[in-house]
Amino acid sequence: MSVRITWLGHASVLISSQEKSIYIDPWKVEPTSPKADIILVTHDHFDHYSEEDIRLLSTDATRVVCPVEVTLATDRIAPGMTRSITGVSIQAIPAYNLDKEFHPRENNWVGYVVEISGTTIYHTGDTDRIPEMKGMEVDVLLLPVGGTYTMDARQASEVLQDLKASHVIPIHFGDIVGSIEDAQAFSAQCPVAVHILNEGGSFSLD
Repeated sequence: MSVRITWLGHASVLISSQEKSIYIDPWKVEPTSPKADIILVTHDHFDHYSEEDIRLLSTDATRVVCPVEVTLATDRIAPGMTRSITGVSIQAIPAYNLDKEFHPRENNWVGYVVEISGTTIYHTGDTDRIPEMKGMEVDVLLLPVGGTYTMDARQASEVLQDLKASHVIPIHFGDIVGSIEDAQAFSAQCPVAVHILNEGGSFSLD
């Protein structure tokens, strides 16, 4: 079954299959966007946890997963936990800075590995290159490249020394911090297939 990954801008992503719509960190989404079955929030900074966007995307059946206590969360998760929600496997991976103070490790914020229709997708959240990534194998890696608050293009390319990914989509650029040039610099240094998407653009795996 085909899985489509749509970059909605910044760190906001829609993972969709024939049966499911899963959003990660929805922010500034279009009013016509498909409703969500699952919404995954990596942490509660305003550009990742947006109550306005979550309400827009939600139905009575939508599950909102978050590592912190927030108003709209239906499910709590913590680093190292794996949950199955409506048939989708969701694993929480630590996300933190090593040499910055924006995303402290002790906050227990996360990235997510989502397994849907036999495809594994890792959205790292706001993070640096961290030891917990080593040894992982995923089909698609969503990696921040904008620097300042997360890893930059060079550091992001070095992540591919630690884990295996068949495809990589750069995120966390083009709004607030980072530019298309950062994504292009990352692509030039990355040893695997890189898909630089326009906002609203998609990449599909069969």
